[in-house]
Amino acid sequence: MVSCNSRLRVLKTLSHQEPDKIVVDLGASTSTGISAIAYNNLKKALNINGMHTHVFDVIQQLAMVDDCLLDRFGVDIVSIDRDYDTSDDSWKDVTLSDNSVAQWPAYFNPRKRQDGSWDVLDDDDDVIGRMPSSGTFFDQTVYPYLDAYPDHFKTIQEDMKKVLWTAYPLGPWRHVDEADFWHRLRRQGEKLRDSGRAVLLTLGFNLVQAGMFLRRMDNFLMDIYTDPQNVMRLVKTLADIYFVTLQETVEKLGDLVDVFRIGDDLGMYSGPFMSPEVYRKLFKPVHKEFCAYIKKHTQAYTCLHSCGSIYEMIPDLIDAGFDSLNPVQTNCHNMDPAVLKREFGRDITFWGGGCDTTTMLNRATAEQIHKHVLERLKVFSPGGGFIFSTVHNILPEVPPENIIAMFRAVDDFNGRANKEMPEILRTLCESQRVNKQNRRVRL
Repeated sequence: MVSCNSRLRVLKTLSHQEPDKIVVDLGASTSTGISAIAYNNLKKALNINGMHTHVFDVIQQLAMVDDCLLDRFGVDIVSIDRDYDTSDDSWKDVTLSDNSVAQWPAYFNPRKRQDGSWDVLDDDDDVIGRMPSSGTFFDQTVYPYLDAYPDHFKTIQEDMKKVLWTAYPLGPWRHVDEADFWHRLRRQGEKLRDSGRAVLLTLGFNLVQAGMFLRRMDNFLMDIYTDPQNVMRLVKTLADIYFVTLQETVEKLGDLVDVFRIGDDLGMYSGPFMSPEVYRKLFKPVHKEFCAYIKKHTQAYTCLHSCGSIYEMIPDLIDAGFDSLNPVQTNCHNMDPAVLKREFGRDITFWGGGCDTTTMLNRATAEQIHKHVLERLKVFSPGGGFIFSTVHNILPEVPPENIIAMFRAVDDFNGRANKEMPEILRTLCESQRVNKQNRRVRL
């Protein structure tokens, strides 16, 4: 069952006080969730049967984490939209690339090609997304402003419907024009608040990423240096649209939401996409305005999603008003956990970075994972300001025993008793060891 302290624990952590236990997230953020394939394997390993795997993020093919696993892993925070569509006719079966079965939303109707790949079509029958037969996520294929910026942005909202990410928004946002949308979402928020967990709402509000969606990444990253006037025109147009949504969202849900999450990518593996000076000129003023509005009209905290190496940007993100960063890709350049905590840990909460998904979770042994996570917890936990989650989404190939070992380490650090987990972990680790031996024999 949910601890009555979960929400208070989250709020305490975000205010940089040490909570009684490490705050845990799995799936509230779509950057630290779990692939549907990995989720199916995890449920099988834990002998959880009779429950559908709902793919709520169709582009990244991420699974909605069921209540029983939220309880098992001690998850303290959830997204407000998690149970918005619950009726059987809201979902339909699909066979994933590993031949396991999940459910896509009923409205998601990609076309399967003869070679087993999938095409996502818009209302004009243009292919706006594609996934190969062996793939585990969809790629964007149409960039509305690829050739040039338009003279005006009067049709930008229609243009954005050609963008895969905006054509298929997360969860309830697809229903935003329905008459009962806000009533239903508010009722869901009240239900989650009563459950004891903290409540997150993802706004999106991408600025840099929206430019990439419209112009393509290479073009837009050149634009911010060679064509800043058009970038500023685009950013202003987007900000005006987003601000209308922000005002309505705060009015309808501001008293129920504990964390508002804004999405943007500011970094790549080797460093930021831009200099801090460029960020301050083109994007920071809008981020600052959003954060200020949220804090003026609610008691909620703010979170910025940004992948990549963003060490150089963090002082400006703090100044812009962001209270937390997710997912904290510590596997990138200049993102050493100890340095991040030492230099910025008093001013911003690190929401992620608890386990490396590219070199550890998918490759190491369960024992190595356990040690790795404990080391991260010792670095990030002092003084609060840390929410445990991975450095990015849990990938399809991650063995279930490694996921269990990861959360077992958090339990051990917290002193949280869970008698089921050690026996399950021992069994799975033995299976892992035997499988590796068998592969060596075959080689």
